Amino acid sequence: MELSIKSLVLFAAILLTGLSAGLFYAWMVSVIPGTRKVVDTTYLETMQSINRAILNPAFYLIFFGSVLLLAIATIQQFNFGITFWLLLGATLTYLLGTFGVTVFGNVPLNDALDVLQLEELSKHKITEFRQSYERDWNRLHLIRTVFSVISFALSILSAFTISN
Repeated sequence: MELSIKSLVLFAAILLTGLSAGLFYAWMVSVIPGTRKVVDTTYLETMQSINRAILNPAFYLIFFGSVLLLAIATIQQFNFGITFWLLLGATLTYLLGTFGVTVFGNVPLNDALDVLQLEELSKHKITEFRQSYERDWNRLHLIRTVFSVISFALSILSAFTISN
């Protein structure tokens, strides 16, 4: 089997998209159920810490790399029938449903949480903020998780449509 640049780009796009989908899915089935069980202040402190820690090169690689490599792979497959359309679907699904929801939904919520001075708030205000934040953040996270898994599935399917 000959490895071309196109094949390597597609492989890397699938790999990074799978890692992104896996990260979001793992969060959905482990972190969210776990944080539901902690008190309000602990929840907010934990989310502040996690939101700061996730901004690192490994996360950036899979988050930005997925959309970039999916787009390049799509362009490379232009006029190659079903492969192109599957990759275009994967790219748009990731771009709008994962990247867009994160940038325009989760990140603004994280920014609002980041500047929150918990020690200056009453117990009632902490509870109010947590309820609002957690509800909205988890809803958006579910959306981006579903879209990242769909994007991953479409990108895998595209690899099966490439003729030798």
